[in-house]
Amino acid sequence: MKVKKIPMRTCVITKEKLEKKDLIRIVRTPEGDVILDTTGKANGRGAYLKKSRDVIEKARASKVLANILKTEIPEDVYNQALNICK
Repeated sequence: MKVKKIPMRTCVITKEKLEKKDLIRIVRTPEGDVILDTTGKANGRGAYLKKSRDVIEKARASKVLANILKTEIPEDVYNQALNICK
């Protein structure tokens, strides 16, 4: 039997390669909205953050996501991400 491949993605803050399920995906949709993608399949430009309060706070302070997605990130996106974290 074939072993199923585990999708790996890189956190934009820590540069760690982690399983997709251990990351949060932030997406800029084609319409220009910025959303938190819980399914991992939303259409648009995406960036991954590790599910950690420290990493999300660092992303908020450094504005790395705004540079990667080339748009302003609303505060409620960060707040939703913090709610998902452990």
